[in-house]
Amino acid sequence: MDRTPVSSSVIASVGHDPHALVLEVEFLSGRIYQYFDVPLAQFDGLLAAESVGTYFNANIRDAFDYAELPGR
Repeated sequence: MDRTPVSSSVIASVGHDPHALVLEVEFLSGRIYQYFDVPLAQFDGLLAAESVGTYFNANIRDAFDYAELPGR
């Protein structure tokens, strides 16, 4: 999945598959997580947020099921 770099102290990049409703988040630590059933509006909100980390923590982190991708 293609990801867009973001300006954040914890998140490096984010991507979204609008057909599968999967949000992919790459953290600065190098860990990558996929969040499931995430509407496009949530992804758009994340990209538009003044603070990507704050938006992620408030609207995505505990609101959707997720899985960590294996190390690459």
